Amino acid sequence: MSASLLRRTVIAVLIIALIALALWWSGRPQPIQVVFKTVDTGLVETTLTNTRAGTVEACQRTRLSTIIGGRIEKLTVREGDRVKKGQLLLKLWDDDRQAQSRLALTQIDSARRHATQACTMATNAEREARRQAELRQQGFVSSSREEAARTEAEAQRAGCEAAQAEIRQAEARLAVTQVEQGRTVLYAPFDGTVAKIVGEVGEYSTPSPPGVPTPPAIDLIDASCLYVKAPMDEVDAPRIRPGQTARVTLDAYPKTAFPAKVRRVAPYVTTVEKQARTVEVEADFDRPEGVGQLLVGFSADLEIVLETRENTLRIPTSALQEGGRVLVAGADGRLAERRVKAGIANWEFTEVLEGLQAGDQVVTSLEREGVKAGALYRLEESGDKVK
Repeated sequence: MSASLLRRTVIAVLIIALIALALWWSGRPQPIQVVFKTVDTGLVETTLTNTRAGTVEACQRTRLSTIIGGRIEKLTVREGDRVKKGQLLLKLWDDDRQAQSRLALTQIDSARRHATQACTMATNAEREARRQAELRQQGFVSSSREEAARTEAEAQRAGCEAAQAEIRQAEARLAVTQVEQGRTVLYAPFDGTVAKIVGEVGEYSTPSPPGVPTPPAIDLIDASCLYVKAPMDEVDAPRIRPGQTARVTLDAYPKTAFPAKVRRVAPYVTTVEKQARTVEVEADFDRPEGVGQLLVGFSADLEIVLETRENTLRIPTSALQEGGRVLVAGADGRLAERRVKAGIANWEFTEVLEGLQAGDQVVTSLEREGVKAGALYRLEESGDKVK
């Protein structure tokens, strides 16, 4: 082989080798960017959360309506006013009932005067009957005269008792008119704040008949005592008990959890929709004065703590795969699979009993394409430790 031919052969081989190298380089597996967290020790809790948004409620709240309908004559409060127990809130027009009350009073007065007259006559008649009885014993009057006096005394006494019965009847009639008047007024049943008023002076106020959702005339709340009511899934109800530790989060105060205690678990299941069955759970704030300005109706989420582990090995729950598997960052630049034994868990952290140790790095970006055991990786740190 001539030198020129050998040179051309070598050049051709080098070109082919370079092409093959370029093809291999362009087709080689690319490292996948993954997010990891370093396994550490800390707090893990088993918790339950509400299925739908809960609500801040007042311990005392009443929606007041008059028993009968009528035109509003007097409205003594405005929305937002603080009122005392027994304070008059609203009064309907009741001139007709007041007239009946005045009539009943005059009837009572008349009945009393009549009773005084009748009872005085009865007393005199009884005195005369006794005198006639004494005279009869002395033989001065006949037995028929004595009998007539005694009969007259009994008749007068019966008239006195009838007059007294008329007094009681007139007083009962007055009580009826007072009850009727009581149906036209609203008084505050407790100290509170007027949240809403439906109606103005001169307008007609209608009570809410059974089965008809008519707005109440006055909505009164006692904002000095507030609690949270939230629906929990029926399957979780047997695990919830009064006195359990809880946390409340409010949309009005984001990223802040307020300590609370379960106060009540409803003894019945509520059906909101078909297949949606929940149990109402109520919780009191441990330190309501530290919450800030609370308003009735605030949306709230309730998290109930069932079990707690402190200073235990934990990983983000998002790093755990089905079957108790996790992916860890291997020293050879590839992802490796580990099987772990998990303990208690919540949506944020899972306790690790076996399979990992503090300092291991677990992958949390499992949703990314190509993240699997044996894949090359490139770390995208989201934090040095599990927090």
